[in-house]
Amino acid sequence: MSKVRVRFAPSPTGPLHIGGARSALFNYLYAKQNNGDFVVRIEDTDLERSSLESEKNIKESLHWLGIDWNEGIDIGGPCMPYRQTERLETYKEAAQILLEKGLAYYCYCSEEEIEAERQAALAKGEMPNYSGRCRNLTAEEKAAKDAAGIKPVIRLRVDEGEPIVVKDMVRGQVSFERDGIGDFVIVKSDGIPVYNFAVVVDDHLMGITHVLRGEEHLSNTPRQIAVYQALGWEPPIFGHISLILGTDRTKMSKRHGSTSVVAYQKEGYLPEALVNFLALLGWAPEGEEEIFTIEDLVKAFSMDRVSKRPAVFDIEKLKWINGQYLRKLPIEELVKYVAPYLKDLGIEGERLGLVCMTFANHINTFNEIRNFLPLFMGEEAEPMTEEAKAVMAEATVAQVLKLFYAKMALADEVKPETVKTALKQIRKELGLGGAQVFMPVRIALTGNQHGPDIDKLAALMGREIMNIRLQKAAKALGFEL
Repeated sequence: MSKVRVRFAPSPTGPLHIGGARSALFNYLYAKQNNGDFVVRIEDTDLERSSLESEKNIKESLHWLGIDWNEGIDIGGPCMPYRQTERLETYKEAAQILLEKGLAYYCYCSEEEIEAERQAALAKGEMPNYSGRCRNLTAEEKAAKDAAGIKPVIRLRVDEGEPIVVKDMVRGQVSFERDGIGDFVIVKSDGIPVYNFAVVVDDHLMGITHVLRGEEHLSNTPRQIAVYQALGWEPPIFGHISLILGTDRTKMSKRHGSTSVVAYQKEGYLPEALVNFLALLGWAPEGEEEIFTIEDLVKAFSMDRVSKRPAVFDIEKLKWINGQYLRKLPIEELVKYVAPYLKDLGIEGERLGLVCMTFANHINTFNEIRNFLPLFMGEEAEPMTEEAKAVMAEATVAQVLKLFYAKMALADEVKPETVKTALKQIRKELGLGGAQVFMPVRIALTGNQHGPDIDKLAALMGREIMNIRLQKAAKALGFEL
């Protein structure tokens, strides 16, 4: 078998979305696993919607995910150029070959005529394929239409015959009847090739051996194979990966979570976690393990274990995976990631480090850190629950809070160590259990019975906020500190 060569060929009409990122990842893993080549090229023949900004986003998103390519845009290689708009002459030559062989023809039908044909076929309950009325125009008829200034498209001649069979790596054998294809356009009237023609020419000339892509492209495959057959080329091996659905089993959209990679980057996800999650969308590892580095994935990935069933995008699962990676970060790395989300509040330096140490086990994404700010910022603690009020009704609560307030007033600084020392001393002096001391202080300061370490939270509050909250809690309970 020849060397494995796969490609990812996005259209730069918007940011890299989750489905595209997964396709890129599967191609990358397959290439790495087989010591093959991973080619990235740009399909920018949609001139109205394509932009350099989108292309930049796609490239940056791939690099952020750690999906790098060894051939293609920005890198070069033996099959340059890797941008379709720079390959127009190549498509023109391939179309000319088909025209000369009589396997393609010029079609001068207007859009109105095509639409009228389509509506007539639908009215009869028939497949709305082009009738082929321009198949056998004479030289004189063509000359007349050219003289009238009509710009023709080029259509591939698709004759009746044996079904087109796709041997798919994921779906097995899939058959398509030729009469459901019809003579389709391969070059538009402005000379720009359509997707199903350009992609075949590119894949063949770039020696692509395997085409791994989303299930939505399966319907394009018979047309592409028809082009391969007309040009006398061997098609690559196809593998169509399942659709990605939301948890409600409908097509994924923004209501299920962000659809672009850059959005997850901004929301505070780690690239390693997103890659791990994407790999599990449609691929099942052999064991129970769910956490995989990209190196692990290269070793474990197999197209044999890619499911034809739709994959479900579960944002909670992604958050959980991200949390697993986040909690393994060294504190200095965590500080670097969290800093941008707190910059506007002026939380930096030692205090930022303490924030990270305090909440590392309570967040799954970096931006979630802001959800915990009320625990230590502002004069108001959160309202007490009924359960918390019951704890604060205990007879020893007033003693505990008064003694804590007094001891902290004597402390030079409010630091985790000084808070922890004061709490230990109170336990010993009053002969109380840990919960009888820690719980009233926690509830007075935060309004909550549970949460991060109270010694760290008190230190984050600082003396002024801590005292205000203690005083308000005492007043609500009917005593003064």
